[in-house]
Amino acid sequence: MAPATAREQALVDENRRLRKVCAALIERVESSGAAEGAPYAAFEHAVLLAEQVRERTETLHHTLDELGQVNAQLREEIHNRASAEQRLIEAKQEAEAANSSKTRFLAAVSHDLLQPLNAARLFASALGEHRVPEDARHLVEHLGRSLKDVETLLGTLVDISRLDAGVLKADVAPFEAADLLDMLAHEYQQIAASQGLALHYVRSGAVIDSDLQLLARVVRNFLTNAIRYTARGHVLLGCRRRAGGLEICVGDTGPGIPEDQRKAIFLEFRRAENRRVDQDRGLGLGLAIVDRITSMLDHPVGLASRPGRGSLFSVLVPYAHRPAGKRVQAVTEAMPDDEPLSGRTIWVIDDDLAIREGMQALLGSWGCRVMAARGPGVLEGETASPDVLIVDYHLDDGDPDGLETASRLHERWPGLPVLVITANHDAALKHRARMRGFGWLLKPVKPLRLKMQLLSLLERT
Repeated sequence: MAPATAREQALVDENRRLRKVCAALIERVESSGAAEGAPYAAFEHAVLLAEQVRERTETLHHTLDELGQVNAQLREEIHNRASAEQRLIEAKQEAEAANSSKTRFLAAVSHDLLQPLNAARLFASALGEHRVPEDARHLVEHLGRSLKDVETLLGTLVDISRLDAGVLKADVAPFEAADLLDMLAHEYQQIAASQGLALHYVRSGAVIDSDLQLLARVVRNFLTNAIRYTARGHVLLGCRRRAGGLEICVGDTGPGIPEDQRKAIFLEFRRAENRRVDQDRGLGLGLAIVDRITSMLDHPVGLASRPGRGSLFSVLVPYAHRPAGKRVQAVTEAMPDDEPLSGRTIWVIDDDLAIREGMQALLGSWGCRVMAARGPGVLEGETASPDVLIVDYHLDDGDPDGLETASRLHERWPGLPVLVITANHDAALKHRARMRGFGWLLKPVKPLRLKMQLLSLLERT
């Protein structure tokens, strides 16, 4: 055989190299396709992977369908929730409108309904100051008690409605405990005496921080219940100095309150069973009002009772610093025998004719010289200053309110004592009156409270 040429040898070498490369590639493919390195195993593995992909794709489609259904349910729930929220908004708006209407009704009740009741009580009290035949005096007393019952029932319903509606706000300020308790002691000594009971009063010189009008309502309810449920013995009004404040206590020698009734009596329309047979049952709202007021003022209430021995209600009021320029004055437990207001000149400004006539009759029976007018215009022409100015807060629309009217007269006669009388329980108005140094009295006006307010104002001059 003839020797291969150089070109042929080069082709042989290239062919050998290519075979080695091809063998290496085949080996690499087979070794990476399956663990056993066989081509068929690689094929089976590919088929298995394809089946897994198909199954997972179907599962994914199924899951997507379920997610679509859940999404639809969520959209429906969101829509329903939005509808519910809209209904809640509408219900809230209706409730607010109803509450606003209730507030306006309470304001109307406070002023329009209490106006004639206030006039009736003034006339009845003035009539009681006159000498009348004995049989007529009994009629006057019955008239006074009936008007007082109406006032109590109406006032209780209005107060509980104000508290529930959030209309009644506290006007907290420092004052001497005696300013409140002296007046209540004298008032309820007479009431207790009419029921054959004695009221013992222990005076305190402590200065406390509270809303005087609201705290007075609490103590009044304590005293009213004590007299209502005590058939014989006495009622005690006094104070104890505690580390956390002054504890104002009202005790009685009544039948006591069983343990299982002590929480229930603070609920609406709940009353203790063992009341006096000659006393009315009331509405059962007195202690419910106490609970709401003391909660609003953050004054803890205490109750201790021994069945057959009596009960002791108390309220803890924080201490305060003595108001600047205030001095402690000793007062007697009873009003002086002579008429302390006799000869005093009192101006009365009220746009209600019946109120003006009632005030003239009552103050006149106390020996006062009374000038009454529906507005300030008539009185501004006077040259001599009165001893006291009594002004209603709500005057005719054409005139300023009672506070502005009193301030204008006060500028002319500095130091003029002013007593503002109103059926408006707004704490902001009371605060404004107090900042100007004016007295404040709520309608219906109780004659004894009016007299003590007037004497207190005259003592400051």
